[in-house]
Amino acid sequence: MRKGPTKILIADDDGMVRTTVSNILEMFGHHVDTACDGKEVLDQVDDSYDVIILDINMPDMDGFETMAELNKLNYDIPVLFLTGAGSMDYAVKSINLGAYDFLTKPIEDLDIFNVKISRAIEKRMYVLQDRKYKEALEDDIQLKASQLEEQNKLLLTYSNSLEKATVQLMSSLQNAMEEKDYYTAGHTMRVTEYAMMLGMAMGLSENEILVLRRAAQFHDIGKLVIDLSCIQKPGKLTEEEWVLIRKHPSVGANIIEPLGFMEREQFIIRHHHERMDGKGYPDGLTGDQLDDLTKILIVVDSYDAMTSKRNYRKNMTMQEAVKELYSCSGTQFGADIVEYFSKSIVDFTPIKGVFTQEHLEEIYQNSL
Repeated sequence: MRKGPTKILIADDDGMVRTTVSNILEMFGHHVDTACDGKEVLDQVDDSYDVIILDINMPDMDGFETMAELNKLNYDIPVLFLTGAGSMDYAVKSINLGAYDFLTKPIEDLDIFNVKISRAIEKRMYVLQDRKYKEALEDDIQLKASQLEEQNKLLLTYSNSLEKATVQLMSSLQNAMEEKDYYTAGHTMRVTEYAMMLGMAMGLSENEILVLRRAAQFHDIGKLVIDLSCIQKPGKLTEEEWVLIRKHPSVGANIIEPLGFMEREQFIIRHHHERMDGKGYPDGLTGDQLDDLTKILIVVDSYDAMTSKRNYRKNMTMQEAVKELYSCSGTQFGADIVEYFSKSIVDFTPIKGVFTQEHLEEIYQNSL
């Protein structure tokens, strides 16, 4: 393990940003080196750094190109992207490159900034511990055999931390973008709460509750990379607009696909507009091809759509929407799911906070 202050390398083409961020980092006790572009980073970097902070938009070699080159060096130094405006394209590209987190500029909350830097340093510590362990193992396999179990636990903890960081990263970016569309933001929150209510009413296991919550949280993530401004227009949608809207489940599933630990969530997200009679989209699956978690999301998503006000129609009351669910039970919706939902929604109160993200991640870890 390295002794003394941690070393951080920051790259930004704006001198004022470099100075400001450097001063903040030095205030927290870190040693800071700076670079004005990606090429200078590659000239400077070596294995002694603990964290690298990269501006995304830099001339000649942007942050993504710089990180791609850093990956080839195999230093395993955590990289945090510094950006003034995020997008879902940025998020997907960052995840595929292995970025640890995002930092927004200007930096307004020093506590959150310090926490993110500290977590990145912890990740670097795990990497260095792992490297040191492997070197020692080559010298004396028998002596280090007793440490193997502890190392495996460390790697498992690291893997779970990556999953958690990935979900938090996507959630942060999704929340930031949804602020521009109040209906979408409210819809996601309500659908997630309805799904939790129904999942608990049906006695789902804790691991299934976690999968359902993630699927509900990201079920409309495909809408964030498709221009769906037509949703807000008055009047009914054209056939061309409906074709565009129907793409969002498959687009959302494609966004989730690189996250191997969310395989079940990917299936649910792709098929949350299917029907029991096979007349849904995008794949026309029938009820016997859909699991209960997908059927739950189909019901709660439809219920919220029916009870939410739109520009082109009046929203239904709870009683009217439940009646519609029963009317389409067996054709569009799973009959048993509708039955559970109708009994639960009468006494429903928002359950936000019953299952916190931290608790759900702990459930997932214990289920492995």
